[in-house]
Amino acid sequence: MNLICGVDEAGRGPLAGPVIAAAVITDPGFVIDGLRDSKQLSPSARLLIVSEIMAKAKGYAIAAVSCRIIDKINILQASLLAMRTAIEKLPIEPEIILVDGNRLVPGIDRPQQAIVHGDRLIPQIAAASVLAKVARDAHMIAIADMYPEYGFERHKGYCTQAHLAALNRFGPCPIHRRSFAPVAQLFIREQAWPVF
Repeated sequence: MNLICGVDEAGRGPLAGPVIAAAVITDPGFVIDGLRDSKQLSPSARLLIVSEIMAKAKGYAIAAVSCRIIDKINILQASLLAMRTAIEKLPIEPEIILVDGNRLVPGIDRPQQAIVHGDRLIPQIAAASVLAKVARDAHMIAIADMYPEYGFERHKGYCTQAHLAALNRFGPCPIHRRSFAPVAQLFIREQAWPVF
């Protein structure tokens, strides 16, 4: 049996929170009705599908990289680190790893293939995208209780008008990515960061 691993991440674009990656191993016949790239599914549809993904997968793992590491090494490197960590956490070894995007995951000694728009084309990558998105959304909803003024439960840290308004009113909190332009501009304007 060929074990195929799909890998994808969620959370490259937000101004706050971690980037989270998932790796999902299946056999070649893996099929789930309605499975698509997580961005093409509603939150309720993702929640329904994620249970089926976990039931049908031969193995899966999730890994997160914090906003502080994102600021230190940049979002691309942080995304690759999250993907590598997810792969390393898998309970079994796949025969091939299919990665969403145009870059291979560094530090992995298994055969890999990078596939642009893989989350739309490859069911294993689509499954990983759903798992990563559901995990990240759940994390942002949970952490919203710590910082209720920002509305993380609604926008999940993305650059919405409501989020920008909260940033301008309250300044950045500990989970904001200081290297991202809208947050960094507050530093330029205020000439100092609050101490976290």
